Amino acid sequence: MSHTYRFCFGPWNLSEGMDPYGPTTRPPRDFSWKLAQLRSLGFEAMMFHDDDAVPDIDSKSERAILDEAKELKRRLDGEGVVAEIVAPRLWFAPQTIDGAYTSNDPAARQYAIDRSRRSIDIANILGTDLVVLWLAREGTYLREAKVASRSFDRLVEALDAMLAHDPKIRLAIEPKPNEPMDHAYVPTIGHALAIAQLTRDPARVGALIESAHAILAGLDPSDEIEFALRFGKLWSLHLNDQNGLKFDQDKPFGSTNLRSAFNQVQSLERHGYGTRGEYVCFDVHPFRTTKPEHWLAHLANSRRTFLRLVEKARAFDQAAADALIAARDYQALDQMVIEHLLG
Repeated sequence: MSHTYRFCFGPWNLSEGMDPYGPTTRPPRDFSWKLAQLRSLGFEAMMFHDDDAVPDIDSKSERAILDEAKELKRRLDGEGVVAEIVAPRLWFAPQTIDGAYTSNDPAARQYAIDRSRRSIDIANILGTDLVVLWLAREGTYLREAKVASRSFDRLVEALDAMLAHDPKIRLAIEPKPNEPMDHAYVPTIGHALAIAQLTRDPARVGALIESAHAILAGLDPSDEIEFALRFGKLWSLHLNDQNGLKFDQDKPFGSTNLRSAFNQVQSLERHGYGTRGEYVCFDVHPFRTTKPEHWLAHLANSRRTFLRLVEKARAFDQAAADALIAARDYQALDQMVIEHLLG
């Protein structure tokens, strides 16, 4: 059944071009400007880190945090924008140098759990039941620095604390195999869903897949999507692209491998992703060389590519493909896909 997709991005996707080797290449724009661009580009929702919703969150009281979240909700309602997720941005905090939930320092672990609970409170005010956990610093640079089994236990303890904080909140783990850590403890969707089974309420722990993160793990994003969907656990999605096993590039969707992008869209179509309220999110960044006047193109282009590939997926002659599969004529099937994408 054909359905209409809904789209979102985050304030960080309109970045200024700084990288580890150089300064910004575009002037900063405030949140109001970013919010104003969203609907004009055909997006319905915005992703939030906790400190996107409440800047300088660690310096504010619980009451101030809640009041600012309520004010943001009023602004979003006024713009007709939905908050898709809230995610604690733990990897920026000085307390999490050695990890957040898996830190060797009990005070740091407690900080991470407390801040995650505040993210849940913010999510409730913004009207979303989904909190995303990118476990950015949950890993090691040095194997002897942490005991992996103990770190897994600490991850489960943290997840349980969040689940106990709110009986309706859902947690979506966003796996990534490396960067900023040398090796992450939850590198793939399989790891995320396995950890979920150890928690107090596995039904409320699912996953978010990012295309580039799957590629960095040496995996095919469409296979990761299919795996999560088979378990009913793909609750959000970061579509982008990646040029091989390098740093996380967050390139526009379909920018590097159009066929891989087509396969991802086919997987979403096959399983009716979006019909249960899920959004298609683009975690993409403008190229560092992008001029300010072209600042929005990477988001507009990603959405346009996705919708074109939806058309391609729905027009694909699956009966002809099935006949080739039955004949084990995979050379013809390969060329059929190529020519379909070439138009």
